Amino acid sequence: MELEEITFSGWTAIEEKKLHAGEKPKDEKVYTMYHGTYLKYVQRIITSGFQRSSDGMLGPGVYVSRNIDKAKCYPLNADKKEAIVLKLKVRVGKVKKIDIDNHPLQKSWHQNGYDSCWVPPNCGVTAIKSGREEDCVWDPARIVVVDVACCLDDQRRWDLRKQIRGMNNHGAKDGCSQCHQNTSNTGSHPVQSCWECTKQICPFQKKHVCNK
Repeated sequence: MELEEITFSGWTAIEEKKLHAGEKPKDEKVYTMYHGTYLKYVQRIITSGFQRSSDGMLGPGVYVSRNIDKAKCYPLNADKKEAIVLKLKVRVGKVKKIDIDNHPLQKSWHQNGYDSCWVPPNCGVTAIKSGREEDCVWDPARIVVVDVACCLDDQRRWDLRKQIRGMNNHGAKDGCSQCHQNTSNTGSHPVQSCWECTKQICPFQKKHVCNK
């Protein structure tokens, strides 16, 4: 597992970029995940953020996976020239594990106080025939697009990467004042006060220097 430690006064946030295949995401951490979609939709996702699905195996939410091979399977039955896989940063919040068919919270985890749910790999949930892990996130604002992981059109891939970098480095009115990622349509990040100097900090920023 690769860890990047981000130290704040009074507490330490750990960004866990990689997890072992069967390891449950830890509550409130930020993880690298992937999402496969149609190329025609990616511009809207980059500029306006994800939209929560109305339903699905795990109910409403944004479906993602930390297994890039799982993301490459989507959209199902799509021509690969029309598909793209986005690399994401996902702040999972409180996570519920769904590891059996007809789990009592399979579609109602959010109503029971959870921000995300996670299906472990090879757990026997029959709807996931590949056996690869899957995640569902209720609030699209918890997801930030950071790169294009797969796209057969090289020029389009580089153009989109340039746009993503520009938006994530945007520090004006449409960006988070702490991490400078674009939040114009995805909603503000959960900014909070440092325990010691009371300066505003964001869980997506890489470091905070306490001035007290």
